[in-house]
Amino acid sequence: MRCRDGALDAVINPYLLYVGLALGGLGVCMALPRRRVSPQALGAVLAGLGLGLALLGLGLKSERLPNYNFYIFSAIALGAALRVITHPRPVYAALYFILTILASCGLYLVLAAEFMAFALVIIYAGAILITYLFVIMLATQAPSEGELEALAEYDAEARSPVAATVASFVLLAALTTMLFGGAGDLRPRDGAGLDAPIEMMPQRAERSLREEGLIAAGDEVVGVDAAAWTATLRSGAEVRLPDSARLTNVERIGHDLLAEHPGSIEIAGVILLMAMLGATVLSRRQVELEDEAKRRQAERLAAAGTVFADREVSP
Repeated sequence: MRCRDGALDAVINPYLLYVGLALGGLGVCMALPRRRVSPQALGAVLAGLGLGLALLGLGLKSERLPNYNFYIFSAIALGAALRVITHPRPVYAALYFILTILASCGLYLVLAAEFMAFALVIIYAGAILITYLFVIMLATQAPSEGELEALAEYDAEARSPVAATVASFVLLAALTTMLFGGAGDLRPRDGAGLDAPIEMMPQRAERSLREEGLIAAGDEVVGVDAAAWTATLRSGAEVRLPDSARLTNVERIGHDLLAEHPGSIEIAGVILLMAMLGATVLSRRQVELEDEAKRRQAERLAAAGTVFADREVSP
């Protein structure tokens, strides 16, 4: 159960981590909705106990505890995520999903990852959530007049809760172990490696040089050497770039996404489009079935009215 190079042992005791994950999985399994009495409160307590064990293990191994905001946002995110999968009302689950996203944004801000925080709000709390709500509105059956508060079977009762919980938490334990096992192989890159994309953005370097007053008004940058951190001017002179020319986190992530992973972005867009088309097809089929049922009901009422009228006029 030990990771290579003891990377996991340096952060948290593996046995304590896996016991906490087991308690969390048991709590989530108990909190999932059921038609009979559902021990959601007890499940939430067990899940919180598992989280407490994990945090206790992190505190025992770490000489420097995280910022208190980490614990606040983590508690909000985990509690809201639990309600996303346990609340029987899909609309309320979507609202708890927003709370989970906002709490995750707070965690990214604590880590000084502003781009990821803004991306979560724009993409997940904006576009993805709107897609979820459209799917819920289009695919959810309208309640009848006498059963306004009735729940569909797939909302009132979780399907295969034990298998789903076991699979998800075993996967979580495996991913956590692999994460710490590979962390020892990572080496920080130097500044030249991080700012290498500036070689393809000479205008970015030229703007920084002009703001610092390091080049003449009529000169311009024709090349950039990130390793030497210098810029070559049209006049042939080389000028050392200022620190203001270093790329921000947003610029580095944007360059990596477009230069290294353009296919992933396109695939994600196609998957979302197909999901929306599938929801539209399902909702259209449901509307057709409801229209057919209304037509048959209208025919039966018309036939009954005709028979009643015939009885009224007959002597």
